[in-house]
Amino acid sequence: MEHKKFSKLELLKLSLKYSKLNLKCTLEYKFDRFFTTLAVFVREMVSIAVMYLILTRVISIKGWQMNEMFFLYSFLFLSYCIFIFLFTGIRDFDNMVYTGELDRYLIRPLGLLYQVISARVDYCATIGHGAVGVILFLSTYNSVGIDWNFRNIVYYILALLGGVIIQTSLFMVSSCFSFWAVRTTNLRNLIFFNSRRFAGYPISFYPGIVQKMLIFAVPFAFVSYFPSEYFLHKPDLSVFWHGCLYLTPVVGIIMFTLVYIFWRLGLKSYSSSGNSMY
Repeated sequence: MEHKKFSKLELLKLSLKYSKLNLKCTLEYKFDRFFTTLAVFVREMVSIAVMYLILTRVISIKGWQMNEMFFLYSFLFLSYCIFIFLFTGIRDFDNMVYTGELDRYLIRPLGLLYQVISARVDYCATIGHGAVGVILFLSTYNSVGIDWNFRNIVYYILALLGGVIIQTSLFMVSSCFSFWAVRTTNLRNLIFFNSRRFAGYPISFYPGIVQKMLIFAVPFAFVSYFPSEYFLHKPDLSVFWHGCLYLTPVVGIIMFTLVYIFWRLGLKSYSSSGNSMY
């Protein structure tokens, strides 16, 4: 189907309408959504509490103090919060394929990826993860000795955005397989959520094979470890190439470009799942 050309302003207005509709749907069941958000927040704070209890037993782990560990952790939560606000549709893509919702998007005069991204916003996960990230950042950004000058602020913003793109690309990898396998929930969990658990700690803690996995295969090291090292300058950075500190946005762009090519190939092979519920 030949798509109509929309201006950037028209696409922006349409995205805002999508967002308003998603917000209305979310607020339709305020009580349930409140407790969903609270559940996400409490679930993630439990992991913080566990780390806190562990770290209270020791002064530091390989030279990392508690506040430095939490500063590193804040990168994960804040970047995931932005990702989930902007790209919930990528996270839930396999469900769109399974239910047949994707078929509706394919017959509309808009690009598929634009519709997938615009169609959904998970406000509960955004607020839940974002609240944890903000708490961690506000409680550590001064105590870790960072000079928040213009250069460091710009780096921080670029590192967060790069982390968002990296996480988007990781989710898109499993989404691409939905074109052939329909359901890819377990693959998504393997690629993203299981790997993400390692990223809550400095990768220097792990054996070499895990370090390589977090740098080259599932590059969460560029989401949290290297950005935090840029500010903290811990001694364990010496075992890695210093240039890694500046590669987060570059890794994100390269990953997204490669995954988008894979996405286009998968789309050519797609056939309806036959489960349309709409």
